[in-house]
Amino acid sequence: MKHKLVSVVLAAAMLASSLTGCGSKAETTAKNDSGAITLKVFSNLPDRKNGQGLVEQMIIDDYMKENTNVKIEVEALDEEAYKTKFKAYSMEGMPDVVSIWGQPSFLDEVLDAGVLAELNEADYADYGFISGSLEGFKKDGKLYGLPRNTDVAGFYYNEKMFKDNGWEVPAAYDELLDLAQKISGAGITPLAMDGGDGWPMAIYLSDILFKLTGDYTGIVSNAVSTGDFTDPAFKQATEILKETADAGLFQNGYDSQDYGTAMNLFTNGQAAMFYMGSWEASMAMNEDIPEEVRTNIRVFTMPTIAGGKGAATDIAAWNGGGYAVSAKSEVKEEAIKFLNYMYQPDKLSKYGWENGVGMSAQDQTSYMSGKETKLQMQFVEAVNGASRVSGTPVNDCGPSAFKTSIESEIQSVSNGTITVDEFLSKIGEACK
Repeated sequence: MKHKLVSVVLAAAMLASSLTGCGSKAETTAKNDSGAITLKVFSNLPDRKNGQGLVEQMIIDDYMKENTNVKIEVEALDEEAYKTKFKAYSMEGMPDVVSIWGQPSFLDEVLDAGVLAELNEADYADYGFISGSLEGFKKDGKLYGLPRNTDVAGFYYNEKMFKDNGWEVPAAYDELLDLAQKISGAGITPLAMDGGDGWPMAIYLSDILFKLTGDYTGIVSNAVSTGDFTDPAFKQATEILKETADAGLFQNGYDSQDYGTAMNLFTNGQAAMFYMGSWEASMAMNEDIPEEVRTNIRVFTMPTIAGGKGAATDIAAWNGGGYAVSAKSEVKEEAIKFLNYMYQPDKLSKYGWENGVGMSAQDQTSYMSGKETKLQMQFVEAVNGASRVSGTPVNDCGPSAFKTSIESEIQSVSNGTITVDEFLSKIGEACK
């Protein structure tokens, strides 16, 4: 997710100035009399030198070299700014190719608004998509987008720091909380958490719930449809999250600190762990990160929880972010051509693997060279060895009002501002 993984069409009203600006950008997309075409790409990957942003830019550059009549203009914003502007564009005119998420909280409302073009699923029969990965991008059997990633949630950790201090990777959740005390005692932040944005903590809560239940699909579906989150599993998972914050696993001020702040704590060696998705696996190849940290980044998945039904090999994983084409693009044929070019197996999937960018929604086995980072292979092993996967995180399983509620209230329940029962009541009301 960046990934980022998880998003929503915000329901809040937009400032008039924002709408005007967005409208003026979209109106310039056109094909002129000379045959020159300008494509507008709206992306949630602002870092164009590392990770998925680098991969996206490499493909764009390749396409323009091979299609000299095409100019591709990129507007790339970070997650929260992207969400806001996407809403404005949906009302004033969408750029030609956009980042999307194949999850109900995002896609249902987008498709209801009719802003995305239908794609011909048969065109992708030979693109190597993993079985089931397209399903989240469909409505009524019609395909409206393509997935980019197979996302896996995990605890990134500094292996050298662990070895130097004699710390062991926890196999059980109680061991994780005990480890937090040991790390704190050494004057180091145990785990860097992006609590300010809400969605990473909501994924963490989902991860806990999955380890408790072994399969939360039914109880989440029922809770969202009825607005009733009184199932004991929700209360237990939320109580564990609160206990985790109380135990000092997260950094001071976690509930107001954003993605970049949390990540920097880890990459600068100030935190021993960082909870985030597999889309950040490229940290192991990012030369902006000090070598002593970069070469020692490893990952483990959520430990088992006493009394829980989830096994060690049950992992929080899903198909999240991807791309789509605007239904009203003035150059729709070229936009779909570019989208299809992106997903040719030797482009997005290959470039992503070679640059250590998590795992694709397409088969990447033919690109394994033996030169992969240890971090890459840990994610591969986690997926290949998974007994079950969680599917869509809880915060993305309902309407946008529910997503907004859970992501805005989760800080308050974790820091004790509201009670667990109040939290569950609030998110239930948001579903009604």
